[in-house]
Amino acid sequence: MMENKKLLIIDDDMERCHDLKTIFDFIGESCQEVKSSEWKKYFTDSEHLIGVLIGRVESYADTSSLIKEIHSADQTIPLLLLDDEPMSGDISQQLSQQVVGRISWPLHHNEVLEAIHACQYCRDNQHAFTEEDKSLELFRSMTGQSNAMQGIRRLIEQVAKSDASVLILGESGTGKEVAARNLHYLSERSDKPFVPINCGAIPAELLESELFGHEKGAFTGALTARQGRFELAQGGTIFLDEIGDMPLPMQVKLLRVLQERTFERVGSSQSIKTDVRIIAATHRNLSEEVKHNRFREDLYYRLNVFPIELPALRERADDISLLINELVARLENDKRGSVRLSPNAVQSLMQCQWPGNIRELANLVERLCILYPYGVVDLKDLPSEYQNENGLESYPQPELAERRIVAQESNANIQMITDSPLANLPENGVNLKEFVAKLEISYIEQALSEEDWVVARAAKRLGMRRTTLVEKMRKYELQKVS
Repeated sequence: MMENKKLLIIDDDMERCHDLKTIFDFIGESCQEVKSSEWKKYFTDSEHLIGVLIGRVESYADTSSLIKEIHSADQTIPLLLLDDEPMSGDISQQLSQQVVGRISWPLHHNEVLEAIHACQYCRDNQHAFTEEDKSLELFRSMTGQSNAMQGIRRLIEQVAKSDASVLILGESGTGKEVAARNLHYLSERSDKPFVPINCGAIPAELLESELFGHEKGAFTGALTARQGRFELAQGGTIFLDEIGDMPLPMQVKLLRVLQERTFERVGSSQSIKTDVRIIAATHRNLSEEVKHNRFREDLYYRLNVFPIELPALRERADDISLLINELVARLENDKRGSVRLSPNAVQSLMQCQWPGNIRELANLVERLCILYPYGVVDLKDLPSEYQNENGLESYPQPELAERRIVAQESNANIQMITDSPLANLPENGVNLKEFVAKLEISYIEQALSEEDWVVARAAKRLGMRRTTLVEKMRKYELQKVS
């Protein structure tokens, strides 16, 4: 398995530093904590770092001094700041661009994911530091640290500034439109329209009108003149999705547009000049389609100036944990729920074949959000077709620096009494009602803790209805400690 780059945590609050590392490790983000006086030893080979999180700084006069030294050691490292440690000192505009996010304490999961993904993208794509007017959300949509995805991002950056036609290949659900939008966003045409059209979803008799527009009365139902997609994309980019499904007669007309940069609306003889960049995509093998005379060879070579082939999800399984984090963050931002996956659940998903690729993974994550809202999904909770137990290992429960101790003395007494099948009654007697209540509280808290406070699963462990458990939690004023 590919080793993820680490986040370096520089914080002189050692208790918080320990808790940060515990939390990051638990959510699957590799990190290394260090005091502000010792960070330089981790920069002897800073390529293994994804970014630096800066907290309390006691070995420097101010935060800006530390940032300047970090920048001198590595000018490409993304920086994160803890919000509860105010920024001290002044830094230049160039240095401020290296600060790609802020994280509040205590941590919020979606905020952490946003910051980590910003680091991930900026580390691999240095232009993102200077793209002030362009959203990191689009850049992050090409999530992945695998060699395959890093290669795809390099290809996109290389061809984005040119006007060359690009043919994006890949199975359904691999993110071909996402790649096309990134190409447009990084091009000189980014301030002009990006117009997508699915050539396989429009009936053959309507496709010409959709692409080139029509005049009033050109055919039955043409009550007014209408612009086509090429006119709407003037100066920008047109994305022809599923170009392999385009009928042969339309392929001839598209070839003319590529060659002469002109077209006519349906029902008109007036030529319209077009200035658009064409990006096409298909899940089909176009070279095979050409051999079987289902796709024009001359059009194929016109489109295939710069091919980009997106890998299937099963070929980059190491990216699945990052993709899950990204998908969960989007659901949280849209206020459509949230969910967490245990390390074993993620390991299991990495062994699946994913015929539907990223689209299938997105559907699964959304389904889990509905089934286990704000809960933790383990291997046994996944649908049966996604359960793979090969090579799985057990993970210890995380321990934070500060831990809540609940009813320690009474729990010890309960354990002593319940260890034997028939306990002796204490000489001084016992308040049975109070004892049973403490016993009940103890088991409820244990079940909730072991099931990460997913009430439905805890109720199942205790052999009671979910509504009954909710009533008991309200009665005993039990709630999760954040």
